[in-house]
Amino acid sequence: MKAETCLKIVPVKGRRMLKQFIHFPLDLYKGCDKWVPALEDDEYKSLGDENPSLAFCERELYLALREGEVVGRIAAIINHNADKKWGEKVVRFGWMDFIEDFQVAKALVDRVADWGKERGAQKIKGPLGFTDMDREGLLVEGFEKESPFTVIYNYPYYGEYLERMGFTKDADWTQRYIEFSPTLPPMMQYASLVEKRYGLHIYTADTIRKMARRGREMFHVLNEAFAQLYEYSKLSEEQIDGYVKQYVPVLNKDMVALVVNEEDKLVAFTVTVPHISSGIRKAKGRIFPFGWMHILPQLNPKKNHEAEGLLIGVLPEYQAKGAALLMFKYLHENYNRLGIKRLYLNPQLEDNHKVQTLFGDYNPQPYQRRRSFVKVL
Repeated sequence: MKAETCLKIVPVKGRRMLKQFIHFPLDLYKGCDKWVPALEDDEYKSLGDENPSLAFCERELYLALREGEVVGRIAAIINHNADKKWGEKVVRFGWMDFIEDFQVAKALVDRVADWGKERGAQKIKGPLGFTDMDREGLLVEGFEKESPFTVIYNYPYYGEYLERMGFTKDADWTQRYIEFSPTLPPMMQYASLVEKRYGLHIYTADTIRKMARRGREMFHVLNEAFAQLYEYSKLSEEQIDGYVKQYVPVLNKDMVALVVNEEDKLVAFTVTVPHISSGIRKAKGRIFPFGWMHILPQLNPKKNHEAEGLLIGVLPEYQAKGAALLMFKYLHENYNRLGIKRLYLNPQLEDNHKVQTLFGDYNPQPYQRRRSFVKVL
């Protein structure tokens, strides 16, 4: 009982506690060569008061303290736009980490549940963020593999504890990888037919600045393409502006594919980046002042032959017209030129059959699986 009575769940107040919240996983996963930290600067932007999601979300951050030492953390979130769209009253939990102690885990989750019930929530779900642009889904398969830097990695006991609390599966995301050979798959021979029949073509830009001009269009396509997917809520114009400024300028234009129609309207896109997980882990998620020294070498395709898929979106009316075929052909040719051999796909909902079959010509192989859990309050 002594350990339990010493346990306190306290709300995060001020910059010092926010720093504790963000840095806790660095200690928890110290020595784990499969875990990859989130970029520290991104965490401050997501969890601080300047996050544009707070225009339609409520949130509270909590730390679990035992004798003054941080032993866990969790975020409580209500996305009012998502609740309105899906006709539910849900409190989400995210940014969940804790030592291997069931009482700590339960105390954190119970605090989120109580906070949600005070605001009318009838269910608790997670791990989820403010929007789909945040890390989501608890790792339930593939613990022995290094995670891409854009997704959650956690110890196996996380899921065991949630099930012990009465949580059940709400949705799964599968993550797979594909290998690129020097020759294109046979299906690529139909790319020219797609271009002629539907008036589609790859948009090319000789500089990333020119490509960045289409950044807002990418997220507008994403809003339409993801509209009916699990717990998705439309990104606001303010959010889109933030993502464009934050991410688009640092992309490699040869690892991004954009498809436009005859009216030069963007109808499909996919964004991939170098696989830089080990560099980010060595940098402890901090690019400055010296973290870039660990990350920079991995941005060179001559030294790093792996890539990660971040986003893919196709307007609904073009999903059966071969737009994806054009993107894959373009990327495959660029990857061959750059020397990239493997692509880790972004997590994809297992019941989204359109995207699950999209990469069939490449014979995708399973890599990891993540899950959103749910419990009625």
